[in-house]
Amino acid sequence: MNYYIYTKNKREFVDKVLELEEAKVTKIELVEIDNIDELNLNSEDHLLVTGNVNEIKRVMNFAYEKEVSLGIIPTSEQKELRATFELPSKLEESVLLALKKCEKKIDLLFCEETLVLQEVVIGEVPPLDSFSSSMEKQSLWERMKSVFGVFKKVRHLKHTSFTITTAKETVLKFSAIGAVGVEYNNRTFASKLIANYLKFNDARLSLVVLSPSSILQYMGYIFQSHILKQTPEVLPKSVGYVHSSLLHIETKVEQKITIDSQCCMQTPVTLETKAEALSLSVGKEFWEKSSTVKEVKDSVKVSHLPSDEEMSSYLVKSIPLFAHASKEQFTALFSNLREESQLNSTFMTLLILATMIATFGLYINSASVIIGAMLLAPLMQPIVGVSMGLLRQDISLLSSGAKSVGVGVLAVLFTSMFIALLLPIESLTSEMNGRLSPTILDMFVAIVSGIAAAYAKSNEKIIGSLAGVAIAVALVPPIAVAGVGLGWGEWSMFNSAFLLFITNLVGIILAASLTFLMLGFSPVSVAKKGIFYAMTLVAIVSVPLYISFTKMEHDIEVQKILAHFETTIGEKSIHLRNIEIQGKEVRCEVIASDILSKEEKKELNLLIADEVGEEVKILVSFWYEL
Repeated sequence: MNYYIYTKNKREFVDKVLELEEAKVTKIELVEIDNIDELNLNSEDHLLVTGNVNEIKRVMNFAYEKEVSLGIIPTSEQKELRATFELPSKLEESVLLALKKCEKKIDLLFCEETLVLQEVVIGEVPPLDSFSSSMEKQSLWERMKSVFGVFKKVRHLKHTSFTITTAKETVLKFSAIGAVGVEYNNRTFASKLIANYLKFNDARLSLVVLSPSSILQYMGYIFQSHILKQTPEVLPKSVGYVHSSLLHIETKVEQKITIDSQCCMQTPVTLETKAEALSLSVGKEFWEKSSTVKEVKDSVKVSHLPSDEEMSSYLVKSIPLFAHASKEQFTALFSNLREESQLNSTFMTLLILATMIATFGLYINSASVIIGAMLLAPLMQPIVGVSMGLLRQDISLLSSGAKSVGVGVLAVLFTSMFIALLLPIESLTSEMNGRLSPTILDMFVAIVSGIAAAYAKSNEKIIGSLAGVAIAVALVPPIAVAGVGLGWGEWSMFNSAFLLFITNLVGIILAASLTFLMLGFSPVSVAKKGIFYAMTLVAIVSVPLYISFTKMEHDIEVQKILAHFETTIGEKSIHLRNIEIQGKEVRCEVIASDILSKEEKKELNLLIADEVGEEVKILVSFWYEL
């Protein structure tokens, strides 16, 4: 016998179902939901149900207890319900499927003996508890508003300590803001994240744990899921996963429990899966997505979640904008930086040898030799130490690093100056000249290099990348050029080259400090003073760099103008090539069809000066076309 369980407010829909051909050929008895306990059922009977989620759950639980089969006939509005069990969208097909008894049985999830149809939410887990289907037809603007709404929620949430005991008595401890328990792929954001792990017939439930250690970390996932509408191929760092037949969940601070959007209890709570509990008529695709499981094992992926006491106590106050490094990370990095910031004989020996190589490389104009000096020089290490000391207001680390940098710079200056005094050569090479015109672009290079240096220092797996950073930022060569300038008595050469070093120094310190802050090695409240000092130094140094940059722009524009300069003086055609601008001097080659007279040369000088647009000294060499 088929019994159709319904509610009075769904009677119009039920009548529409009964008018279908599929229903007419089948004997169906209508039963109001309040009267289901009066039914005298046997194992051959079959139930049908139409209603809201709670009404359907009531009938599912009744069918489970009576061990009879069940078919759900959803209304057109129940899109999530249809998606969960792969029920047809057309009413005729939906009724036909519901009338057909299913031989297989599905697992059921219970929370403290309460049936869970879609999900059980512990605490607050935006947006993992919402359906992704709700965004499918939203515009970009609507999705952006949704992201902003999630952001407002997340920044007010707090962590609490979770203790979870699995069916095999494995105890898991970590810090999180909440979790979502699911049994099926119900198109929520939580189930989409673990779609590759979900099995519907393995007698296991899945718990998705939300544990963001920073707002930026979690908002990265939100941007990907809401704006780009993409599901990460691997679990985000802020998400964990537990798969077991039974989970007993305790929290240090009581968390509310929401079952299928209704708040009904608080932690502690027990979630349990009843294996092959209900013969439910589901779509063919439902079983295709749940392949036969040959071997059932618990699966746990929470080792990456914050669990140490220091981290948990930090996150329980609020979720920070930047991640907070663990005690182990902090201890390892500080120990390394303190050791590398010390001034010792090894540091000085390597630095002086690197200076000698760099200085000789500058004299012989060899880029490869200079690169070798960059690799050898250890000056980057104490500079990174200074950035951390400034960030953390650690006077010991700051003074140690600053002392090593200061003594090291003096050693490089005097070594290169001594070599310049000994050598009888006073010829400016292109490698030297390349370090005499620092601009704001050099500051950008230093900032990016500082980011790379700090990131490499914080991650032991890529510590070898510091060699590349040393080459990119080139600390010793500009100091060596400044020392050569002292040896030659060229103060302008010293000033320009030393400005390049100062640019690299302050750029690295600021960028490394900001990077360490973002990596969680200092709270913002402690770091803001050091960051302010570093930004002030960068702003001061950027003034002459910007002036130099605008001068470079002007020089390039003048070079372009003169490169197209063509004129005729006394029937002699003239054009320019190999144009160089150094300060107030314009140097170029004049290509003329014949020898110019003294008056013609004066006229040419006036024409070139007029093209430049300012008073300059013009130095030329003449070439004549035959």
